[in-house]
Amino acid sequence: NLPPITNAPKLQILLLWRNNLTGNIPNSISNASMLQIIDLARNSFSGPIPKALGNLRYLECLHIQNNNLIAGSAIDHDWTFLYSLANCKHLKRIIVSGNPLSGVLPTYIGNLSNSLQYFVASNCEIMGNIPMEIDILEIDLSSNHLHNSHAIDVGILRSLGKLNLSRNLLMGDILSTFGSLQTLVTLDLSNNKLHGHIPESFGGLINLESLDLCKNNLSGVISKSLEKLLHLKHFNVSLNRLEGEIPTEGSFSNFSSTSFMKNYALCGPPRLLVPPCKNDIHGNSEMIILHALRYGLPTIGVVVLLIVLTIMYRRCQRRSTTLPIKDDLLSLKTPRRISHAELSRATNGFEESNMLGSGSFGYVYKGRLSDGMEVAIKVITCCSSVDFKALVLDYMSNGNLEKLLHSKNHFLDIIQRVDIMIDVASAIEHLHNGHPTPIIHCDLMKHTMTLATIGYMAPEFGSAGIVSVKCDVYSYGIVLIETFTKKKPTDNFVAEERTIRHWMESSLPKGAIEIADVDLLKREDEYFIVKANCISSIMELALNCSTELPEERKNMKDVVVELKKIKQRLLNNIKHV
Repeated sequence: NLPPITNAPKLQILLLWRNNLTGNIPNSISNASMLQIIDLARNSFSGPIPKALGNLRYLECLHIQNNNLIAGSAIDHDWTFLYSLANCKHLKRIIVSGNPLSGVLPTYIGNLSNSLQYFVASNCEIMGNIPMEIDILEIDLSSNHLHNSHAIDVGILRSLGKLNLSRNLLMGDILSTFGSLQTLVTLDLSNNKLHGHIPESFGGLINLESLDLCKNNLSGVISKSLEKLLHLKHFNVSLNRLEGEIPTEGSFSNFSSTSFMKNYALCGPPRLLVPPCKNDIHGNSEMIILHALRYGLPTIGVVVLLIVLTIMYRRCQRRSTTLPIKDDLLSLKTPRRISHAELSRATNGFEESNMLGSGSFGYVYKGRLSDGMEVAIKVITCCSSVDFKALVLDYMSNGNLEKLLHSKNHFLDIIQRVDIMIDVASAIEHLHNGHPTPIIHCDLMKHTMTLATIGYMAPEFGSAGIVSVKCDVYSYGIVLIETFTKKKPTDNFVAEERTIRHWMESSLPKGAIEIADVDLLKREDEYFIVKANCISSIMELALNCSTELPEERKNMKDVVVELKKIKQRLLNNIKHV
């Protein structure tokens, strides 16, 4: 044991590391009031770290790593010793790694000296979130139990040079605010459970020398913005779900195959031991064409220009095929009562040829009122009254999503599809949260409660008749998959036990090109990478909406927020490509 310190008024440095010392660190250590450096590392000290260390006003370095010390009591794991160290105004280094401290980092870590440069607490069984009150240069919290990646918003740490969060349990996507750390030299997020894409904002880490993202679940492509990192010497994205072309400019020309091993669909030069990209296979023939265009006769240039202009015109025309809106269309701007006789005339006596569809609450007819306005008339079946009841609504002449999605005469581009699904999500969210009592839709996408709707029906609804707002969330997730893949949940999938969700869950890791509507995503598209990332993000959201257990599904308010973020990211990336 370390004996009591009773008379050492001038002692400034205490180095006792690796001496097989046991027992507690005595409170009497504060009697050596002039101590500046304490190194008790690599011993077998146990018990709580004494609060009396806070009485050492001149303390600069505290090294107590690799012992068996605990933060507070064995029950509460309260890090009160940190609170006492706030009195040490000259403190520069605290190293407590390799002790079973457990517990959560307290917010009062921000009260520590402004001169603090190093706080090292790796392998300490720390849980919870990283307090944003930390104003230091290096953070090493590797080998712990941190789990919420969204709680680690380090964007305010403008002086941070090194960040090591490897070997934790971090889940979720990587926040784009990491890209604001322009002083960062080393970033290690390896050996976690992160998913989503490598943020475009990483291109702003202009001083970065080492980036390690290996052994996660990251998907999408490696952003070409990383080619701007001219000081990057170490780069590792092995063992993820990345796809697409590996960047070749900047520091990427120096990286070897070990940086990219065991991903799903990366492609690039042969030296990286990945398949060649499809657009590179015919590289030689493309060069011949380029030379011919460059040195050919002026007439060839004119012909090519005309062809390009024609293609651009057709593409713009195709993109601008937003569904037509009649400016002179009359509308039911204010609610009004319409007689049964007028509705009967408007529908030719509710003739079957005017029926648009039927549902569990009645029939819907198309009609034209006496003022010429086209309307949809929903005749309601009501058990409590024999009176005729109907809802008269504006007639939506563009049909339904199913018609637009699966018809050969229509094409919805990616922004139109995102906008439609944001509108649908907003409407469901209003049903769920816009009234004191939530309203459950129960029947997205289809007009009937027949067998065809089973593919959209939540498992608990179909098997046990359990109805909740989470049933709508499930159905929405399935519609979301259908909207961007053009596959119906009633289609035959490879194995008889597989649903469209099972298919998506197993196919998404192979890349967006494998699951997207073939007309929506093509490798030769101008914005292929941006669109692929967008579709992957939306499909991950769809999977989170359609989990087997209702309690694990997202709520519609979060879905609306997430979809709007995805859309904004899509528009921003298109603008900057």
